[in-house]
Amino acid sequence: MLEKVNLRKLILVLCVFSAMVTLLNAFYSLYQVQRDIIINTTLESNRVYAKKMAEMTDVFLDSAMTQLQYSAKALSDSTNDQRALTEETKRLKNQTKLFNSVVVVNSDGVITAVSPETVKVKGVKLTSESSLQSLKAQAPLVTDPFVSPAGNYLISLSYPIFSNQGEYLGYISGTIYLEAENILGKLLNEHSYEDGSYLYVVDRQGTLIYHPNKTRIGQIITNNDAINTVSKGESGSLDIVNSLGTQMLAGYAPVSQAGWGVVAQKPKQSTLLMVNQQMKEVFVTTIPVGVLTLMFIWVFSSFISKPLRQLALAVTGSDRNSNTVNNVKQVHSWYFEASQLKSSFIKAFGIAFETIDSLHTASLTDSMTGLLNRRGLDKAVDQLQHQAIPFSVLALDIDFFKSVNDNFGHDTGDDLLKSFAQLMKEQSRDQDLLFRSGGEEFIIFLLNSDIQDAFKFAERLRKKVELYEFANVGGVTVSIGVAFWGGEEQSIRVTLKEADTALYRAKNNGRNRSELLSSD
Repeated sequence: MLEKVNLRKLILVLCVFSAMVTLLNAFYSLYQVQRDIIINTTLESNRVYAKKMAEMTDVFLDSAMTQLQYSAKALSDSTNDQRALTEETKRLKNQTKLFNSVVVVNSDGVITAVSPETVKVKGVKLTSESSLQSLKAQAPLVTDPFVSPAGNYLISLSYPIFSNQGEYLGYISGTIYLEAENILGKLLNEHSYEDGSYLYVVDRQGTLIYHPNKTRIGQIITNNDAINTVSKGESGSLDIVNSLGTQMLAGYAPVSQAGWGVVAQKPKQSTLLMVNQQMKEVFVTTIPVGVLTLMFIWVFSSFISKPLRQLALAVTGSDRNSNTVNNVKQVHSWYFEASQLKSSFIKAFGIAFETIDSLHTASLTDSMTGLLNRRGLDKAVDQLQHQAIPFSVLALDIDFFKSVNDNFGHDTGDDLLKSFAQLMKEQSRDQDLLFRSGGEEFIIFLLNSDIQDAFKFAERLRKKVELYEFANVGGVTVSIGVAFWGGEEQSIRVTLKEADTALYRAKNNGRNRSELLSSD
């Protein structure tokens, strides 16, 4: 006959089971919260990075086209002057360093000049459909990838040459060899990661024109949701499975100048390794508390059966139930041991809830500067839109920040960003909201401030920055765009774009200045 389990052992088993269910439930909830926060943060970071690199690529293409335009005008009356053609191609190739080679093609499709001269294509007539894209366009063009007569896999940036009478004479073209070292590759690889992240670029057809693995350049990717979406000119982020079957957290943005798409991504598995490590640390930390709790239950089990049962029922299925703590508080702990256990449960749930709240706060804060991040900006916009609180918007950008990174290193650049953020805090009121929107870009919400007061504040901050001596860098300047939202039905997003437009006006007007743009 089986021996009946005595009450003490039964209570112990039941208590252990209840505690395990509660702890596992709490661990699972905490893991899910951390997992979602890290995934969302990584997606947003990759989206911002892809957008920044797409903008930089647009700037590069615009600069290249400007150089080609200048050469095209210079050759408008010299297409029959071989010496002039040769000198101009050499000048453009050697002076700008933007292209692997420079060629001039006449209206008959014959290459009349080339630099460097080691590319033996002078006098060659273009015949393939892909190589005739620029000739047929008779307009500024970024071509699709093709194989040149010299056997190089390339893209071409071309600008048409017209005579002073408007006659089409051909075009001048700068080429970028996709499988060789080139300025575009250096630009896109400048901010490389060491955590498995990487960036690639595709053209309109989904053909890889830049990839860290050069063997993949020229491949056409069709089964990738991020590429399919960015090819439509859309930006965003996705949790995807890439063409190689690997789960990726991808951010993407279009390059408007050429119709390309930039995709920045990180393996999902490596992202979640951080979460797993944190959960291991939490688990190890809770082991001593768990052991002490079991010992306590064992010694006093004969005296705590009824209150313990009440406590177990109170915490079962707790997750993050707002009534859980109240249920525990209502348990009648008529003796010391039950009272202590009751207090421990309340403290444990308080710590768990505080941990979840702190993780949520961390997801809204930029770790480097301590300012609110892009997610914090989105949340603030939604709240202010709902509350209809009028405020002024300042969009700020540190002038020539890239040169700081290039000349002094990224660590110095990071210190500059921290110091700049501190200056913003010192000059702002407690009620104002400060954000780091990305890179060297910042946003300030001046609550209940009209646009004139906001402009005065912007000028005060700009002058403060101009006079400040930053460590290792010295003096820097900032450009500021100012706009106002009056609490009307217009979306705050429109006002943010207006502030950004004013910022670009400040940059175009010489930098180190503030510009107004009212939403009226």
